[in-house]
Amino acid sequence: MKILLANPRGFCAGVDRAITIVEEVLKRAGTPVYVRHEVVHNTFVVERLKAQGVIFVESLDAVPDGATVIFSAHGTPKRVYEEAAQRGLTVFDATCPLVTKVHIEVNRMAQAGIEIVMIGHAGHPEVEGTMGQCEGTMRDQIHLIETAADVERLQVRNPDRLGYVTQTTLSQDDAAQIVEALTRRFPRILAPKKEDICYATQNRQNAVRALTGEVDALVVVGSRNSSNSNRLRETAERRGIAAYRVDSAEELLPEWFDGKRCVGITAGASAPEVLVQEVVARLRVLGADEARECEGVIENVSFPLPKNLLVSEVRA
Repeated sequence: MKILLANPRGFCAGVDRAITIVEEVLKRAGTPVYVRHEVVHNTFVVERLKAQGVIFVESLDAVPDGATVIFSAHGTPKRVYEEAAQRGLTVFDATCPLVTKVHIEVNRMAQAGIEIVMIGHAGHPEVEGTMGQCEGTMRDQIHLIETAADVERLQVRNPDRLGYVTQTTLSQDDAAQIVEALTRRFPRILAPKKEDICYATQNRQNAVRALTGEVDALVVVGSRNSSNSNRLRETAERRGIAAYRVDSAEELLPEWFDGKRCVGITAGASAPEVLVQEVVARLRVLGADEARECEGVIENVSFPLPKNLLVSEVRA
């Protein structure tokens, strides 16, 4: 059995930045440091940060007044920023800059009186953060749809004053179908100036597509709540390839690989490379005799840290 390693895979620039922000705040402030929601959706990363003294919370109610809190890479509703300011919390924002771009698009359209369609998965923190840019009297100005079928049920005030944005970690195939349905029903709908699905999501999905002609099984390293990891698994399955998402090598089942000649491995944008190498080692125990890196897009994107982390002291 051979192994093909997809490229690119694993950490993207937004995830690198978010983890660095947490580590830098820990160095300066010491413990405890609070993080609202999982800073990135990966169990290994979250547990490692917990061991260093990070406290993960789902609500600011669990954060003491005056404490230091970090907002996750997925984006945060406006009301949470307002609550943090009212309570004197020291805030560091780890929102991925590509998610921030979507927030800017939403605010621009909302201020222009344009209704907004958000394409994304209900309950995902990125969707909650993006839709949370429309608060108060603007709350009814944004609508969530998850499928092309939702488009037919969508009711808007003025079809000529309508725009759309998407969750950054969607499947390109799914998003394209929904956008096609939207433009068919609302021909004058405004598209984002630049596609919202992030470069890392696109690159990793394209790398999986390239693998599907060579492998007969795919392992996706990523956590259950990682949207982009789940989309990688679906990308392979749609092309008839057996695909399995695992948090770690311990979850691999030997029967998945019975009779398989070639297994592909990729990793979601929030999964560290150490987990990939553990999967490779486990597959070798199960009979793999070669692991080869595939060619792919070279990513050299990097994002700066928040200005207040660069210039200010963190309050303990």
